[in-house]
Amino acid sequence: MAAVRRQWPLLSVLAGIVLAMVFVALDRFRVGSVLLAISVLAAFFLRLVLSDSRAGLLAVRRRSIDLVVLGVLGAGLAVLSIWVPPPQ
Repeated sequence: MAAVRRQWPLLSVLAGIVLAMVFVALDRFRVGSVLLAISVLAAFFLRLVLSDSRAGLLAVRRRSIDLVVLGVLGAGLAVLSIWVPPPQ
């Protein structure tokens, strides 16, 4: 149980991704894609503020590489999710 508790950063990001996928499955694509972008940007923020030992499995590579990948992916998802026209 302590090992799971130490992975709270990753688990919180995964919970956001699961919630996003639930919205997508319920045919709320725009809401789900925005939640997905928020989850990735939350991973970026957590990786930015937490030390390597406290980030747990969010620390996959060097901090700079993780931040670039998460930042570009999160910003790209945010732009694309807002860019999608609303259903008519």
